[in-house]
Amino acid sequence: MVDLSVDEWTQEEFLHNKQALESQGIKVLLIDTILSPIDGIETTLYAPPLLKNEPEGSVFVFYCDTGKSSKERLKEFRAKFPNHVCISLRGGRGYWRRNLRV
Repeated sequence: MVDLSVDEWTQEEFLHNKQALESQGIKVLLIDTILSPIDGIETTLYAPPLLKNEPEGSVFVFYCDTGKSSKERLKEFRAKFPNHVCISLRGGRGYWRRNLRV
């Protein structure tokens, strides 16, 4: 069972939870808030009008360079996307390990 009430996921939790949730038909998006995609994984650019069109209940995992700003902005993201789950990627882009797989 995936805990969607947390504020942060590590990269390993993200990869594991994405796989588990998508097998249940729940969309999980890694959201780029810094205009800097992560190599080796699909990311979605932070564009609120487009993100609001994603299916209700989708999970948005926001990242920045270190994870600090995206975590601090969670309240803003959750207010902006009340029909979606908003989580921050712990460590952000800087801690992403390209070769980690689940």
